[in-house]
Amino acid sequence: MTIERSDGGWDASRRRVLGMLGAGGLCAVSPWTFAAQAGGAWPERPINYVVPFPPGGLTDVAARQVGKALSDAEKWNVVVENRPGGSANIGASHVARAAGDGYTWLAITLTHVANVTLFEGKTGYDLMKDLTPIAGLASCGMMVVVNAKSDIKTLDDLTRVAKTRNLSAGSSGSGTPPHLALALYESLTGVSMTHAPYKGGAPSLVDLMGGHLDVIFSNYPESLPHVKSGALRALAVTAKARTPDLPDVPTVAEAGMPGLIVDNFTGVLAPANTPPQIVQQAGKAIVEQMSRPEMKQAMVQLGFSPQPRGPAEFRTYLDSEVVRWRKIIQDAKISVG
Repeated sequence: MTIERSDGGWDASRRRVLGMLGAGGLCAVSPWTFAAQAGGAWPERPINYVVPFPPGGLTDVAARQVGKALSDAEKWNVVVENRPGGSANIGASHVARAAGDGYTWLAITLTHVANVTLFEGKTGYDLMKDLTPIAGLASCGMMVVVNAKSDIKTLDDLTRVAKTRNLSAGSSGSGTPPHLALALYESLTGVSMTHAPYKGGAPSLVDLMGGHLDVIFSNYPESLPHVKSGALRALAVTAKARTPDLPDVPTVAEAGMPGLIVDNFTGVLAPANTPPQIVQQAGKAIVEQMSRPEMKQAMVQLGFSPQPRGPAEFRTYLDSEVVRWRKIIQDAKISVG
């Protein structure tokens, strides 16, 4: 939403700046510096928040929550634009090439971290060089689920049965977080399942409930309603702590597999040449909104664990996740080709 100033205030500020600069010094000052000194306010027009996934998914829902919060509290006009495709690389590449003026954001997830290794040199952008972190938002764990009628009742059962017969495991697609969690499980246990990639989590869950699959390492919010309805049985969650909605379902650590902790996070990035002042301003506003009790409650109800992080902290987190998943992907020989 545009923030207007009176003509008198703008003219007075402009005269002060021109007086400080002089005619000879103007070319040495960046457009951002001039705008800041002259009293120009960012944002003065809508912010395009690119979600590289279809509408209605986890990342899309989180982005719209953030956009609404910023609109209500900061009076910013944040417009969510869905640019799915290319394993989330199409939207990310678009943002990486956008002008670094603070008006284009990217919704990032674990998928992008994995893509650094899965599509090395083929994404059309460099995650950590062409984009800069603004803020971390939240994360959600995976849930290991089977059909409610299955004879598999625990994570130990799953491993035992997988060693005696060929099981089919669905996912939302090759290289997606559910597939990564499955591959990590196989690496940790030494078992091998038949991977069945789908175009999204919902159709895979339909087939699991229909008895056409044996197990899914599912995004927690996607499978939660089906576990609550009794159609699916949850064996474990890959989060560090049990969830309020399913307090009787153990964590993977409690089930004897602490190495299987997986967080599918989401956060906000911008083009790398975005002015640091804008990055800090946006990051601070987002962290403040994500730290509000009402927002935390809303995110928890959606199945997320709020994890607000500022620009520097989020960059450190992303660096560590890239390193961690590069090793997991390479050790498990995960391929999307």
